[in-house]
Amino acid sequence: MDAASASSRAEAPDRKLFINRELSLLDFNRRVLEQAADESVPLLERLRFLTISSSNLDEFFEIRVANIKEQAAAGVQSLGPEDVRPEDLVHLIHEKARELVTEQYRVFNDLLLPALADKGVRILRRTEWSQAVNDWVGDWFNREVQPLLTPVGLDPAHPFPNVLNRILNFFVQLEGKDAFSRNIGVAIVQTPRLLPRVLKLPPAVSGGAQDFVLLSAAIHANIGTLFPSMEVKGCWQFRVTRNSDLWLDEEEVEDLAEALRYELPHRNYGDAVRLEVADNCPPEVASRLLDHFNLTPDDLYRVNGPVNLNRLVLLYNLADLPELKYPPHTPSLPPRIGKADELYETLRKGDVLLHHPYQSFSPVLDFIQRASVDPAVVAVMVTLYRTGDRSQITDALFNAARAGKEVTAVIELRARFDEAANINLAQHLQSAGVQVMYGVVGYKTHAKMMLVLRREEGGLRRYVHLGTGNYHTTTARFYTDIGLLTTNEEICTDVHRLFRELMAPGEAPTMKHLHYSPFTLNTMVIERIHEQAELARLGKPSRIRAKMNALADPGVIQALYAASQAGVPIDLVVRGVCCLRPGVPGVSENIRVISIVGRWLEHSRVYSFGPSGEHTYASSADWMQRNLHRRVESCFPILDPALKARVVEECLDLPLADNCQAWELKPDGKWYRRGPGSEPRRAAQEVLIARYNQVGPAA
Repeated sequence: MDAASASSRAEAPDRKLFINRELSLLDFNRRVLEQAADESVPLLERLRFLTISSSNLDEFFEIRVANIKEQAAAGVQSLGPEDVRPEDLVHLIHEKARELVTEQYRVFNDLLLPALADKGVRILRRTEWSQAVNDWVGDWFNREVQPLLTPVGLDPAHPFPNVLNRILNFFVQLEGKDAFSRNIGVAIVQTPRLLPRVLKLPPAVSGGAQDFVLLSAAIHANIGTLFPSMEVKGCWQFRVTRNSDLWLDEEEVEDLAEALRYELPHRNYGDAVRLEVADNCPPEVASRLLDHFNLTPDDLYRVNGPVNLNRLVLLYNLADLPELKYPPHTPSLPPRIGKADELYETLRKGDVLLHHPYQSFSPVLDFIQRASVDPAVVAVMVTLYRTGDRSQITDALFNAARAGKEVTAVIELRARFDEAANINLAQHLQSAGVQVMYGVVGYKTHAKMMLVLRREEGGLRRYVHLGTGNYHTTTARFYTDIGLLTTNEEICTDVHRLFRELMAPGEAPTMKHLHYSPFTLNTMVIERIHEQAELARLGKPSRIRAKMNALADPGVIQALYAASQAGVPIDLVVRGVCCLRPGVPGVSENIRVISIVGRWLEHSRVYSFGPSGEHTYASSADWMQRNLHRRVESCFPILDPALKARVVEECLDLPLADNCQAWELKPDGKWYRRGPGSEPRRAAQEVLIARYNQVGPAA
């Protein structure tokens, strides 16, 4: 063995020090599900958490499991620093996912349904229907559902239909002959997505003010009407989850939008990766379905209830019981924010920091809407990752272009599951004269930046918004994110340079304050970690605190391990995936990792280095390989001392002190929920809701 090989082996990471990313993601979904079982959470919110855990699991199979199965089929022998074979990982995933699904239905059947019934909210099973309910559902089925259902009887002229991804289906066993004297035996019924999965019953029919039936029950009860003169011997619901990832060779396509538009319809018909069936489905029927979808018994999930729990989120809105939901929160405005038309004057006096959703998103809307009508504004630039088809922000961009301003939008067409919306948005903006760019080939543009150029006395002045979250008015009400409005000349110049790099070829620009992927962000993070390690070795105070959605980059993890061994106290708030194993003697005993799961989805990314947070940044990037090396991400410092102290306290100190909604990761890779015990209750989100609810003018 040569010296280089020996060195490489010596530096190879110990796979036992890394937690598998996929298994960690399943652990996160388990923490979400625990909210559904938590009696301190309002009842309808518990139901919502159940649907979130189900929806998350769907996406996990559509993307992550599908990808691992492809690698297993291709003969890949190991995945990541954990050095696990794809086929072994698929087996481990199924074991853990099956436990999660079993718990989902236990929570639904044994906890939520009885608790909801105690509050007068009933989901009536078919065995509980009165004759009046049965008649009413039958009439509704005949009017609204039956005309939309097209059963397919399986025979040589009618092969098994091409079942869509995640749609509700029924496998129906029949006896008797049809009008053509055919003894079909089996039919498949697909349910269109446009049909409501939850139906509210009139109180005069059911006797209750909050009584509901599920679409699956309504179809099951009336399935016989689809097959006149034949007898239904059995009917079982099933659902197939398919590979939903899109693949494009971007260097080969001439028009990314057109290529994506062509690929999108195929998303519903990718390779099957999971089959869900009712728990009473006969083994021979389940086996037939597995064979048809080219799946194995490992891919089969038997469920005790509806196969699409995530669609029960409709009940959250249909049940008119606000007392079973979180109390309303009215986000406040920062004290310095006044009238919208004074915003730019306010920024010239100093930076404004916004912490959503505790504080209103309206200053961000005011920032771009004023630019669209201000005659002094000559140009607007923005990155758009997820916004929806139309929004106040995109309308402002449209109006600004129509008003003759130079408007540039960098739209990321490959934002997963938002591709169609972003293609439509790009076309809409182009129709107004907006210069639309699709970013950089091979790199998703995930940075959140907005720049306004305004002609003022003395020349052009730049105004900038930088954020950790998307320009999406809906998620801004439910995701925690940091936004900075500034006219700091050096930061604004950096942002302008990054926009130019996205739009035109050239060398990577030199930045004063901004760090960005894939060029300088990873280097900055590693260097800051090493700086704290060196301080610790010299016996000087040191500290690292960081908050993010996911931590999976092997290089960053190894740097954190080295800093821990040097004596640096490291506190990490990681909402979802964490591949770092804290508390391992001699390796990571100085590292603590917690996860906050509560009313809001923790989405902000904040990095703080130094005992007092001397170097504190907010960023669009998690510490993952894709964010640090394969995306365009932005990371900006919080320079104002008061704002810096606020970011450190609200995004780091409060979560790290949480003893109610915090889960702590232990060396064994398991998460344990903290409890207050004899200490006062400390819930970070509750503290911030109380602090910012209706403080200052209501937004």
